Amino acid sequence: MGSTSQTTARLLKGYRASGHAFSAAGISSFALDEGPAHGEAVLCVHGVPASAYLYRKVVPALAARGMRGIAVDLPGLGFAGRPADADYSWTGLGRWLGSAIDVLGLERFHLVVHDIGGPIGFEVAAAHPQRVQSLTILNSPLAVETFHRPWMMEPFAHPVVGQAWLKSAQLPGTFLTLMRYIGVTRRVPAAEIACYIPLLLGDDKGRAFLKIMRGFEMTTAKQRLYQSAVRDTPYPVQIVWGARDRGLTWRRYGVQAQMAAGLDHAVLLPGKHFLQEDCPDEIANAVHRLVHRAVASDPSRSAPTNQPRKTTS
Repeated sequence: MGSTSQTTARLLKGYRASGHAFSAAGISSFALDEGPAHGEAVLCVHGVPASAYLYRKVVPALAARGMRGIAVDLPGLGFAGRPADADYSWTGLGRWLGSAIDVLGLERFHLVVHDIGGPIGFEVAAAHPQRVQSLTILNSPLAVETFHRPWMMEPFAHPVVGQAWLKSAQLPGTFLTLMRYIGVTRRVPAAEIACYIPLLLGDDKGRAFLKIMRGFEMTTAKQRLYQSAVRDTPYPVQIVWGARDRGLTWRRYGVQAQMAAGLDHAVLLPGKHFLQEDCPDEIANAVHRLVHRAVASDPSRSAPTNQPRKTTS
């Protein structure tokens, strides 16, 4: 076996070949799209400092259960474009995601959201509740008015400090140590974790990512909007949480989300913040159960409504 860097390069090459490029609202992006073309569409939304790569194990697990698993790169991350003048706020990214959903031909879909992919997905759900069929929340902030970035992410929100912290995170072993501490267990190989770095930095050395980190909209109005997307909704909602998350802990953020959604229970998994890495099958099982519940309770689902997947940009 070659060095970690060689292994990482090979992994990234294979990962890129497993998806396809597309464009939405004038911004290029990348999507994983696997499963029956007319299966129940499950759209997976990542947060930071991640990309669709985070769902590379979940998407095939969804497909194996008869669903169409889809994950896209948000602008500024992964293989997506990073325009200097793009709107990297939650509002702007939510608006872009809505355009991507149209381009991908998803008339109706099930949402899976993670990290700040939660607020971004909630933007879509609040704007188009009739198109959302179910919502699965993975380790996402919901009470955003009182949200505090975890200590290892807070420096990125500050202009000068953010640049320095991003450079320090690239030092050998630093990113791996942080990911092991908060994000993943030791079952995830170092070479796979190392793939996050080039997908984060891209061709702009992480400048768009820093804009995303400064674009958090932690206001009363946004909190009310996001709560409207998870409570008393026309679609079922569930909380699935990595119980070992040291950043967005279950005791604080998970319980907040459960209370906001008015749920009696949640699914707790033995994963850390990036539970998709350690628990892809468990996540797929939870989503499958909710999808089945949503379909069974909706008599209008007698015929497929989603268009076949798009394979070119």
